[in-house]
Amino acid sequence: MPSSDLYPFLYEWRGSFTNQEVNALHAEAFEHRLFDDDWNDQLDRLSLGWVTARDDHGLVGIVNIIWDGLVHAFVEDTIVAVRVRRQGVGIRLIEVARERMTNSAAKTPPFSAASHTEFEEDTGRECQHQVCQPKEVPRPVGVGRGRRL
Repeated sequence: MPSSDLYPFLYEWRGSFTNQEVNALHAEAFEHRLFDDDWNDQLDRLSLGWVTARDDHGLVGIVNIIWDGLVHAFVEDTIVAVRVRRQGVGIRLIEVARERMTNSAAKTPPFSAASHTEFEEDTGRECQHQVCQPKEVPRPVGVGRGRRL
């Protein structure tokens, strides 16, 4: 839905953005100097997904949903531009992320094809064919698998 006076923000799951946009938003939100981070690469490799918020002037918010590749997903870096704070943008970013993950194919989320062998020993995973699989790890009685958002 395009933005309008009634709905001034456009929210998009895995919405496009430029590194410059996110770096500027991050610097403003966390009050640090402007970095030159490659957000497209980071989010593509490490995230289950993200939600962008835009208005007629550009990117005003983003939330990153990271995950362990198995069953745990959590919110990282909810960022809202100062000029649109207190208008529900942050809340709506989280709502869209939650809706998308519970009402979509989040049960089999996309995972980067990058190799994760460097994490094998630390995480208890065996990496085969560039996709990490959980090792058989005994769990205490009564402990089940977690649920996604």
